[in-house]
Amino acid sequence: MKKYNYLILLLLVFFSMGCEVKVDTTAKEIKWDREICQRCKMIISNRNYAVQIINPTNGERFYFDDIGCMVVWFKEEKLNWENEAIIYISDATTGEWLNAKEAYWVYGAITPMAFGFSAYKFEVKGKTNHKFSYVKEKILGSL
Repeated sequence: MKKYNYLILLLLVFFSMGCEVKVDTTAKEIKWDREICQRCKMIISNRNYAVQIINPTNGERFYFDDIGCMVVWFKEEKLNWENEAIIYISDATTGEWLNAKEAYWVYGAITPMAFGFSAYKFEVKGKTNHKFSYVKEKILGSL
């Protein structure tokens, strides 16, 4: 009888090892005019500057109305997963979700919280295009 108990336990261990929890890191549609910015608590209604981030370890999502709110929120909260965070920004022209770390950033837009940065999938001709690291640096430098 003990032999069967060990066999059952061994089978359970093998089955549980095969059950890996997968975190969904894809962009989700925001519930416009109902979702609230994690930092400033304003309703997110402007589709041109919305941000969503995902904690890669547990899949928890946070929404922001402006990239500046997200950058400041990370600084204020001192979260240890900031560098691993999956960050999506809406393209200021199409509203398509983009990887914020790969987007082209332009300064000078009238954004919900007046941080002034807008993101684009493609380089914007006739404008100075910036990388995400520059955007973070400028926002943190303005505080």
